[in-house]
Amino acid sequence: MSARPAKGGGRWVMVPPERVHPWIDGFADRHGPFTATGDDRLVRLSAADGALAELHVPFPPMKPGPPHVTRLVTHAQAERRVGVFLVRLGGYAAGVFRGSALVASKVGSRLVQGRTAAGGWSQQRFARRRRNQADKAFDDAVETAVRVLSPYLGELDAVVLGGDRRAVDALRGDRRLAPLLALETEPFLVVPDPKLAVLRDTPATFRAVRVRVVDPPGLSSPG
Repeated sequence: MSARPAKGGGRWVMVPPERVHPWIDGFADRHGPFTATGDDRLVRLSAADGALAELHVPFPPMKPGPPHVTRLVTHAQAERRVGVFLVRLGGYAAGVFRGSALVASKVGSRLVQGRTAAGGWSQQRFARRRRNQADKAFDDAVETAVRVLSPYLGELDAVVLGGDRRAVDALRGDRRLAPLLALETEPFLVVPDPKLAVLRDTPATFRAVRVRVVDPPGLSSPG
């Protein structure tokens, strides 16, 4: 489980769904008894020594009703069908997951030339050619997402997007994606060139429970 600094203090920890209960037990072992509060999107553990853990519910909302911890563990471990659509300039991948298993996918790429420092008419022609290449690449990406994900639309619990934010934002106005974008949920997956291996690894992020851990004053622990 990796950790990184959190804005506003503390650190983020990504906990696999199968490890949520052991992680909470470990939090209690390190910090003492805790009080659990929250809602359908966040469970907050306030420990006896002042430590705090905020567990963000994946695929919200979570069904109402106590106890918070038991509901979160059950919710996080539920098997879901999730569509994933990754886009970077010149590369794309779309896949359908059942739990962490990839059941349908397609990846592709199309040449988009890099920028050039040349000026004048040559630069303008190059810029037009590059825009055309980018437009064709994005069109291929949208067609692939529709072809792979749409047959599962009635079964999908969520759609997760990723790649490069600017590339994804450039496609949001495409009406072909509207039914899929209606199912969009966090997190946005910032990934490198979306090859098949990258696509296969995405459940480690989108299935994880994001936890913001704040240690009590004067203590730094592994969380």
